[in-house]
Amino acid sequence: MALVYTVTASAALLAPRAREGGAFARFLGEFYPLLLTVGLYTAIGVLNRAAGSSHDLTIQRWEAAVFGGQPAHDWIRAQPWPWLSAVLHVGYLSYYALLASAPLGPWLRGDVGGARRTVLAMSVAFYLCYAVFLTFPVAGPHYSFPPAENAATAVAPARLTYRLLDAGAAWGTAFPSSHVAVSLVAAACALRFRRGLGLVLAPLAILLTLGTVYGQFHYALDALAGALVAAAVLAPVLRGNMAGPSAGARRESQET
Repeated sequence: MALVYTVTASAALLAPRAREGGAFARFLGEFYPLLLTVGLYTAIGVLNRAAGSSHDLTIQRWEAAVFGGQPAHDWIRAQPWPWLSAVLHVGYLSYYALLASAPLGPWLRGDVGGARRTVLAMSVAFYLCYAVFLTFPVAGPHYSFPPAENAATAVAPARLTYRLLDAGAAWGTAFPSSHVAVSLVAAACALRFRRGLGLVLAPLAILLTLGTVYGQFHYALDALAGALVAAAVLAPVLRGNMAGPSAGARRESQET
């Protein structure tokens, strides 16, 4: 745990100097906030599991009040269609492709400004969610409800997703859904800075949002809260406060 926090602090202190170095150092200097989220996510799960308390019953009561039931439990059982399961689980599995391609798209095209703003927006979404995880841990329906066992869970994308989740999930990190929040932010930023890429990522982000609930990974309220986090983070981006004109981004890239 101490190592994770030491690395985080050291990376923040060294980043300005790294941006003045070679290509790999500049990459690390720009992308370190996202790279660190993996270690921090794991550390939060360790802390929450050690504390041993969650607010799932509270979320389930809110879920029933808002949606009239438990969508994360009921949907996959009411519509156990293999084609729907395959599509939504593939959407959920697109999470890492979304995270990587949204900032790398402008970066590889020389738009350092667009990549930098994308990294900033995604990092803010991550860390806002992480702050809630530490103060209001929710395990999520994957741990609270029995697994569905039907045709929907038998398809290959579903089985792969469950294996990955069991191997790498952090306990107590369901509300709000950082998967939803960061994926929506990533897709919106891609639409702003690399429109062609954004047109590919936006449908994936929508499928991921639906897949988190259908696959019983997040309560519907988790997904809704994640979408609200994304909207709050994106407000300054879409107003233009965080996004300069493409010509300005090109000049910034050339100067760098």
